[in-house]
Amino acid sequence: MLSDTSTPTFRVFVAIPLPEPIQSEMEKAQAELRRGLPENCFRWTQRGQFHLTLKFLGNVPTDCIEALTRSTQAACSHFPAFRLRAEQIGAFPNLRSPQAIWVGVNDREGLLSKLQQAVDTAVRNVTAESGEENFTGHVTLGRAKRTPRPPAGILEKPASEMSGRLFGEWTAAEVAIIRSELSPEGARYTTLAAVGLAAGAGSGGD
Repeated sequence: MLSDTSTPTFRVFVAIPLPEPIQSEMEKAQAELRRGLPENCFRWTQRGQFHLTLKFLGNVPTDCIEALTRSTQAACSHFPAFRLRAEQIGAFPNLRSPQAIWVGVNDREGLLSKLQQAVDTAVRNVTAESGEENFTGHVTLGRAKRTPRPPAGILEKPASEMSGRLFGEWTAAEVAIIRSELSPEGARYTTLAAVGLAAGAGSGGD
């Protein structure tokens, strides 16, 4: 369904939005990390950019956005709203050589990974990005700069100190299709569509 190269494109990803209280707690942890880590080694995510990515699609032709929305809606219609829990600090590929620092997100029922797989399958006809084999629910707090590179092991101690940190729980009730516009000042996000999950037992208050 991808259009020819002359068609305008949007840089797009699919994500679960985060409630303001969860973002506030993540911002506090981010500030603690920034005080304890070397200056200028990481590029830190701005609060308005916190999100739980389910699928990065890259450049999607604008005339495919409607089809993308329908496919995402069809995938999400099989899932009830469910509870998510944000906790602990982690890093990719590991804490000793961190390229990305994140807060982990998980759920007790295992619905998050199943939802991610369903979305990944549903959008394959509108993206050239490959599927994700080992999905880990996370919210990125910062990414390592190429220069100067963070010293090896620099994140191990602060991550250990935050090993029991709970950032909060909330009910995930919708999935958003988001446009990302890159600039020297950082990425700017615009929600193109919000797709609700089905009402269910998990749809209680936050």
